[in-house]
Amino acid sequence: MSVPQWPPRPRGYFAIGAERMSKALNLGNLMRSAHGFGASFTFTVGATYHALEARADTSRGQEHLPHYNWKSLDEMALPQGCKLVGVELLDEAIDLPSFRHPMRAAYVLGPEQGSLSPGLIERCDYVVKIPTRFCVNVAMAGAIVMYDRTLSLARFAERPVAEGGATPLAMKRGRD
Repeated sequence: MSVPQWPPRPRGYFAIGAERMSKALNLGNLMRSAHGFGASFTFTVGATYHALEARADTSRGQEHLPHYNWKSLDEMALPQGCKLVGVELLDEAIDLPSFRHPMRAAYVLGPEQGSLSPGLIERCDYVVKIPTRFCVNVAMAGAIVMYDRTLSLARFAERPVAEGGATPLAMKRGRD
């Protein structure tokens, strides 16, 4: 008899990273979220810091997940069959709620103060945007994308028609 995993794990695998990241705190937060959501690895492209400076990750994701620090786009090497998905607030990007996540994906975010480079956007198989009025923090954007992937690809119970959920606590409160 197998023990159910919590939270449910999506099928496939994914990685998450950022281009030209400059703040170790943001990378630490991104690594922590990646570890929590079950990423296979994290990465940076052209980062301006040393990955080991990412001390904000209290889950110690760097001890559990490989981290690749590629100096340039030319060095970036993803596993065969892995789709590169850019996350950028562009008019022509696919709205995240309307995007079907690939089974094997590497999500790449732009730098803290800027956008994904044209070369990286050209290399992407897809570019998605989070439907916000303005750009959010890079670590926050990464967490939103990973949550959406989990929600889309993991097996959860259907949402009920009425508000609330089908948990024993919610059902008990509904009878009060």
